[in-house]
Amino acid sequence: MKKHQGRLIAAGCLLAAILLAVWLRPAPSAANNTVQRAAAPADVEDVTINAQQARQVRVSPVTMRDFTPGVDAVGYVDFNQDQLAQVSSPYAGRVRDVLARAGDTVKRGQPLFSVDSPDLAQAEASLVSAAAARVQTSAALERAKGMAQVQANAPKDLEQAVSDQQTAEGNYQAARRALHIFGKNDADIDRIAATRRVDGELRIDSPIDGQVSTRSIAAGDLVQPGNSPAPFTISDGDSLWLVANVSEDEAAQVHVGDALTATLSALSQPPIKATVDYVGNSADAATHRVMLRAVLRTPPKGLRAQMLATYRIFTAPPASHEAVPVDAVVREGTGAMVVFTTADGLRFTRHPVQLGPLQDGYYPVLSGLPAGQRIATEGALFLSNALALQSQ
Repeated sequence: MKKHQGRLIAAGCLLAAILLAVWLRPAPSAANNTVQRAAAPADVEDVTINAQQARQVRVSPVTMRDFTPGVDAVGYVDFNQDQLAQVSSPYAGRVRDVLARAGDTVKRGQPLFSVDSPDLAQAEASLVSAAAARVQTSAALERAKGMAQVQANAPKDLEQAVSDQQTAEGNYQAARRALHIFGKNDADIDRIAATRRVDGELRIDSPIDGQVSTRSIAAGDLVQPGNSPAPFTISDGDSLWLVANVSEDEAAQVHVGDALTATLSALSQPPIKATVDYVGNSADAATHRVMLRAVLRTPPKGLRAQMLATYRIFTAPPASHEAVPVDAVVREGTGAMVVFTTADGLRFTRHPVQLGPLQDGYYPVLSGLPAGQRIATEGALFLSNALALQSQ
């Protein structure tokens, strides 16, 4: 009996010791609670920064802006080919005199250069010969008529004189027409016929009013019809072409009458405005681009042919969209475009968005951005990096 009572006492003591140990066990510390909370998974769409970090981020409300759909292209400035003349000699010869220089302003009909032309010399000699024959046959016809009145010759002699005079007259008129082809006027032809002087100087005149853009000859040079480059190029400086090359997959969006702006890095001035007046009906086989152009009637000062330009062709009326500045957008490695919204400037939420083409430093937001939001307009890349570190 005493042995049984001893076992009960021992068991009671053991139970009391266990209860005492549990009661005396220390409570979990605040540090342990922090570790447990940190182990919980974080929201990968949100990132929280402190006040010092917030100084690197600028927050602004989303604004509405008008965006005009359009196509971007590259190109150049060119002479107005409808008012451009490539002046060359229609006949072979050697240059005698050059009468104009590059940069000169010339009028229509003003001499540019002259050529010693064997063909012209031959035509002038034919005129002199035809004129002499015409005078001789006319005099013979008058004598034959006089003799016929007194019956001093046979009728066939008069008929032969008439035939000879008509042949000489035809040859003379043909010689005059030949000289007209060389650019000689009636006064010049009459002078050659009267003086019997063969010169062979072919004068090449300007066919239009304009400015000498290029000159590629000098006295003594041999010129041939169709020489390249042409001896003279005359252009109208008051009219230029804006030439753009649009990729073939965007060409269908462009039409005659669309507004166009041209920006030239060589000129420090606002974009030049014009209207598309021609769109090519075929694509270039090498570049797969379609050429379009606009005529610039009053070119600004300093604009010159062959300057490089970038173009924006507006293909539809303006449409209003929520707009975000370029610094507010982050392009992720997957290609997604994201912005960060916030309510308090410390906690930011990532939003993948669909954007339209960049215009004037702003993207139009087509979808993905909740209404009435404030966004990080600067420092978005910092927020993206912080979110990436947080998710690791």
